[in-house]
Amino acid sequence: YLYLGQRTALKIMQIIREEMDRIGGQEFYLPALHPGELWKESGRWEQMAASMFQFKDHSERDMCLGMTHEEVMTDIARKELRSYRQLPQIWYQIQVKFRDEARPKSGLMRLRQFIMKDSYTFDLDDAGLDVAYKKHYDAYCRIFTRCGLSYEIVEAHSGAMGGSQSHEFMVVSPAGEDQVALCVKECGYAANLDKAGARVQPVKDLEGEKKPEVFSTPNVRTIEELVAFAQVKPEHLMKALVYVVPGDKEKKEKDQMVLALVRGDHQLNEAKLTDALGGAAFRPAHPEEIRQQFKAQAGFIGPLGAKGVRVLIDEALRGRRNLITGANQDDRHVRHVTPERDFTGEYADLRMVADGDLCPRCGRPLKIAAAIEVGHIFKLGRRYAESMGARVLDRDGKEVTLVMGSYGIGVERILTAAVEQHHDAD
Repeated sequence: YLYLGQRTALKIMQIIREEMDRIGGQEFYLPALHPGELWKESGRWEQMAASMFQFKDHSERDMCLGMTHEEVMTDIARKELRSYRQLPQIWYQIQVKFRDEARPKSGLMRLRQFIMKDSYTFDLDDAGLDVAYKKHYDAYCRIFTRCGLSYEIVEAHSGAMGGSQSHEFMVVSPAGEDQVALCVKECGYAANLDKAGARVQPVKDLEGEKKPEVFSTPNVRTIEELVAFAQVKPEHLMKALVYVVPGDKEKKEKDQMVLALVRGDHQLNEAKLTDALGGAAFRPAHPEEIRQQFKAQAGFIGPLGAKGVRVLIDEALRGRRNLITGANQDDRHVRHVTPERDFTGEYADLRMVADGDLCPRCGRPLKIAAAIEVGHIFKLGRRYAESMGARVLDRDGKEVTLVMGSYGIGVERILTAAVEQHHDAD
């Protein structure tokens, strides 16, 4: 940006510095160029490869441009922190970050180079992390209020960052690239769409107690086609989606096939699937993998008789009966399928919340709105410190793993959100 944008960005950064210093933050300025070995220690070198600028230097060592600094900060902590007497610590910086966005956009919303305030806390235990998290939560509220923003604080999915809890600070705007679920009655429930839950609305099952019956459905592959062909409602169908959790090749682990089941009128939320899989990376199964495992093509897949497959069932299917799903035969489906009677699996919340679903807190309708994410805070716990060996001696002289938090603010995103909320008609 040019002169006016630079002046505005500097004012935003000054507000951030004042509020970070107020909670005891110490400002750092660290390299944007990272050795790949740190990211390999944390296990994120491969996990983040699709969105990270990775390359080799002249000595053929793996390097990357930092998109965040958990690994670098943890490396400093394990070298500098030795005793509980040095805790707690709040370290922050305001620095350029890099992300290899697949679809970078014009403006300041989704860039390959961006300015971020990232801070990291180090504590002796979970109680200390709770205090640090609350300090950042309150500081972020003051920062965004001082920047003149009207914002929502929503429950969020931690994603590749990991951790036990996270919140996003969202500015509701048609220009936003994220979506949030908000209770229309303002009971206080607000969540990122990746995290949002909803009460299951009961539906009437098809009548009868018959055993599963295979029937012919030539070239009927989609939910819409099956609804028209079988003359039923989408909620009477059970959608089956196949994913693969890659095994660790170095440990000679085999890939794991996963069958995710949701109601025919619902969409699968892959962030929730990540949680159900314990944070494991996964990908959609290839057509040839589906054929080999189920002896049928996609569109005719179901849980009956599936062997060597982990079956995950959405909570909205609990207690349902007489559903229609794929028969694991080309051009065939099967009716009168009842979970638990005809097949078993693990229940989990897998569905994507939709506009008009019922609030999990008060039962009133939810509204889905576009929003700009301006801040995100995470309780990382011991994930990074454990994998990288960041430990200190506690009061009893016992070595314990540091407990971490991570907190980010997008400087350009604040600038964009302020423009969106306060621009004039021209």
